[in-house]
Amino acid sequence: MALFSSPHDTSAHIAGPRLAILMLTLALTLVGLVMVYSASAPSAISEQASAASYLKDQLVFAGLGLAAGFVFWRFVPYELWRSPLFYAVWGAAVLMLVAVAVSGTVSLGAKRWLYIGSHSIQPSEFVKFVLVIGMARLLSRLRSGDIGMRDFAIRLALGVIVPLLFLYRTQSDLGTTAIIAAGVIGVLWLGEVPWRVIAAIVVVAALLVIASIATTQYRSGRMLYLDPWNDGEGGRGAGYQIIHSYYAFSQGGLFGSGLGNSREKFLYLPESETDFIFAVIGEEFGLLGCLVVIGLFLGLLWAGLQVARHAPDDFASMIAGSLTMMLVAQAFLNIGCVIGVFPTTGKPLPFISSGGSSLVSSFIMVGIILSISRASGESVYFKRRDNLRILKTGGSAESAGPRETDPSRVSPARSADRPARPGGRTAPPLALGGLGARTDAKGRLRRLSGWSDRRDR
Repeated sequence: MALFSSPHDTSAHIAGPRLAILMLTLALTLVGLVMVYSASAPSAISEQASAASYLKDQLVFAGLGLAAGFVFWRFVPYELWRSPLFYAVWGAAVLMLVAVAVSGTVSLGAKRWLYIGSHSIQPSEFVKFVLVIGMARLLSRLRSGDIGMRDFAIRLALGVIVPLLFLYRTQSDLGTTAIIAAGVIGVLWLGEVPWRVIAAIVVVAALLVIASIATTQYRSGRMLYLDPWNDGEGGRGAGYQIIHSYYAFSQGGLFGSGLGNSREKFLYLPESETDFIFAVIGEEFGLLGCLVVIGLFLGLLWAGLQVARHAPDDFASMIAGSLTMMLVAQAFLNIGCVIGVFPTTGKPLPFISSGGSSLVSSFIMVGIILSISRASGESVYFKRRDNLRILKTGGSAESAGPRETDPSRVSPARSADRPARPGGRTAPPLALGGLGARTDAKGRLRRLSGWSDRRDR
């Protein structure tokens, strides 16, 4: 258990969600490995390759993702994202976007990939969590008074909005743009930004999406998902993929046809091992299997928000909560497309769909969330140790007198979260000029569950 917990993690409400995240991530990855093999075998054989060729690639990506996630969990403290080193990470992410625009490879009608040797990488999968962390960093600095509203607006435009628009314009990737927007909204919600501001942002974003669909021919054509049989070719044109997704679910019924017994994966359902793998799950495991997968993602959402709720400071809370929301939002976007609730976006199902960039990126996000949970355990440990009382030899308990805090025990993230007043007291949060003046970024999470700080005192 030393691998999964620290001697400082003495609280079940910190260690419990961490273990849940580990187990849920492992379960989703195992489901993905099984389903990638099942869904991809016919395609691999048709390409005159081994039936397990896709599975072998996915195992390599899973190993790389596990290694990357472990490094970010155990060796990359979340405070690093607050340091100037973040600018180097942001710069690398922007350079990858520029590289795709200049020398990217077109596949399936979109220019979103870079080739390194014989392997491709999709940089937008890594850019999305960098931009969301950047948003959390900006809002945290605004709340603490490190920057003013004018600086915040300028840095928001240059650091988040411009790269996001560049990604959308050069890669024509509305799906990834929407997923990043979900993460940004998560940051705003956790940052206690007033509901009217969040609602206004959502309305503007929705109008922009509608305008994007209405003014782009291939996107407006995807609206045929509302009636895919009316595609002008009797269901063999633009509606073909979603129709065969429906066939897969209808054949699966309640309990499914059994592992390996899908018919649609035999080259009837395009992208059956990637974007539409959830349809194969529905066909082979039925409605119950689909509900299990949805339950795993909902469990991941709960556990990630628990980590955010008990995070050592506002910045950590915003990162943990928004990355969790972004992961789960992508999952439900994929599921919604496969069942015909949303038009097809081409986004993979995290941990389950075949593909290396998405899998490695998802593991990195989980590693960052776990690093925050690790820091939370150390914070609670030091708080309790500082509150100990000395028992006299005679058995009577009395206070040890005025307690002096060892500076080495104080988390730098916590002291940096708000400016200090003379005398060592922490200044109250600043009014943010319309962006709220709440007590901290975990207030909404507390109010959702009736949680109180008293359990940590």
